[in-house]
Amino acid sequence: MTRPIRIGLQLQPQHQPDYGVIRDTVLRAEDAGVDIVFNWDHFYPLTGDPDGAHFECWTMLGAWAEQTERVEIGALVTGGGYRNPDLLADMARTVDHISGGRLILGIGAGWFEKDYDEYGYEFGTKGSRLDLLAEYLPRITARLDKLNPQPTRHIPVLIGGGGPRKTLPLVAKYGDIWHSFGDLGTHVEKWGIVEKRCAEIGRHAPDIERSVPWPGLDDAADFAAAGVSLFTVGIGGPDYDLAPLVEAVGWRDENSPPPLSGLA
Repeated sequence: MTRPIRIGLQLQPQHQPDYGVIRDTVLRAEDAGVDIVFNWDHFYPLTGDPDGAHFECWTMLGAWAEQTERVEIGALVTGGGYRNPDLLADMARTVDHISGGRLILGIGAGWFEKDYDEYGYEFGTKGSRLDLLAEYLPRITARLDKLNPQPTRHIPVLIGGGGPRKTLPLVAKYGDIWHSFGDLGTHVEKWGIVEKRCAEIGRHAPDIERSVPWPGLDDAADFAAAGVSLFTVGIGGPDYDLAPLVEAVGWRDENSPPPLSGLA
């Protein structure tokens, strides 16, 4: 089974104080043919001026749900440590309905200490944040099952990260999409761990879509040959130059097989 190649945009909501520019960039990306538009769940810029202009993630996703027509939307990724999981499930269900079933629920353990310290959350350790994520994922699933009205579809869960002892078992159990980092060799090695974990719990590993940051034209074909089908281009403010995105979309159109029926 070969998945169609998909291209995402991570529109990083930093260093642009005019939200109108962000709104217009989302529309330009949809017009350019992108499949998914992500933002990220941080409270401060990750590059440049650490106190520069920045906007919040989930309120923005609600606005994107209204303004877009075709693209899927989501966070790459939500910081699990500062989002109550039951409330997050309800937020996700609501954005799912606003968008007509186009939300992807991206989530990770969180890592940027300033987000926690400045907003009054306990940063803890990498291990404690991953333990919290492991506690939160079943709570999110349980809450989604209780909500009225129900989501319009099974909301795909994207899990970011590659820790072999804690993160990858969560990918195998809960993930619909796995977003990984690192070179191709690292990706292949860690995918082998996901496959092993899936076999242990009786899950079909190819049901999990594999996602990486856009590696550029020189390396994209090798990642695709290894089974990666979702490539995400990251761009930040204030200019939001979409040239790398247009390049990636063009590559997708030249290389993707036709869509398979019933395959996201």
